Amino acid sequence: MTASSTGDPHDHLRADPHLGPYVESHGELEVEPAEDPFARTVVSVLNQQLSTASAAAIRDRVFDRFEVTPSGMLDAEEAALRDAGLSRQKVEYVREIARAFGDGRIDPDRYAGMDDGAVVADLTAVRGVGDWTAKMFLMFVLGREDVFPVEDLGIRRGMAALFDDPTRAEMVDLAEAWRPYRSYASLYLWRAVD
Repeated sequence: MTASSTGDPHDHLRADPHLGPYVESHGELEVEPAEDPFARTVVSVLNQQLSTASAAAIRDRVFDRFEVTPSGMLDAEEAALRDAGLSRQKVEYVREIARAFGDGRIDPDRYAGMDDGAVVADLTAVRGVGDWTAKMFLMFVLGREDVFPVEDLGIRRGMAALFDDPTRAEMVDLAEAWRPYRSYASLYLWRAVD
């Protein structure tokens, strides 16, 4: 699902008057499947509803102190995870996701033949995975090329900077111009507000 027969994502976005300048200034950003799907999913959970700086600090502590594997997260003491900066709720989420990876409820290989909507429905059945986290999974775990996470604050800020403060519904409509490469467009929108 990462390769597309419709052309080059960078050429497609370079031709867009709004995103073209960001493609030129930031180069060819890539959307690729994660080498470690569980660790990348944990990163998304840690990033939920936090500023970039806060999330990065917590992420660094978690990855420095723990083995970020399903068994490693299940074996870690709750107090130690809390000391690394996870809220009680995020400890529960990470552990439930670890169990889901362990028992096959979350299985990146199984998702290969499923469309994005079906993957989101499957993922959001797991406690701790909402629409935003599921879309991050599509983009950063599976490497899907056409995901537009309008729930993301950075995406909404990027859209507001480019399009004079549209509503979420208008953002979704405006992003249609970037199909089938909305994941790539999202990378450039994040860069627009970095």
